[in-house]
Amino acid sequence: MNSMHIAGHLGADPEIRFISSGQKVTTLRVATKTRKSGNDDTIWYRVTVWGEQFDKMMQFFKKGSAIIVLGELNKPEIYTDKSGNPQISLNVTGYHLMFPPFGKNDKTSENTTQNTQNQTNNNQEHAGIAQGSKSLDNNQSSNFDNEIPF
Repeated sequence: MNSMHIAGHLGADPEIRFISSGQKVTTLRVATKTRKSGNDDTIWYRVTVWGEQFDKMMQFFKKGSAIIVLGELNKPEIYTDKSGNPQISLNVTGYHLMFPPFGKNDKTSENTTQNTQNQTNNNQEHAGIAQGSKSLDNNQSSNFDNEIPF
């Protein structure tokens, strides 16, 4: 089984195109960092996503966005760059994309998080879940830490 997980940041905005059959293809350039002997190295992946399954997520991805990709590594391609140096192209066919718990905090993601929290709170109130429960504000602390048996 050929499966890989990539956690990194987008090096460019997602590129969307359509092939002759009309199928949608989205290309993501994902950079990951590794550290060897105190030196940071960046590894670039070109991730191809087929179809429209992640259309709703794509509006939140832009250059610099943090992303996690699950996919299949294609056979690496070796080519010569403009300077005459050999390079390796790492291409991945992505089958699952996720928003990671790390990355830049920008207004779009903050607004989305706030809207989601407001919607969740409204849904709980309408369902009767939040009624009768005591909520703690930021200045109060719970005694849950005192109840841990270890």
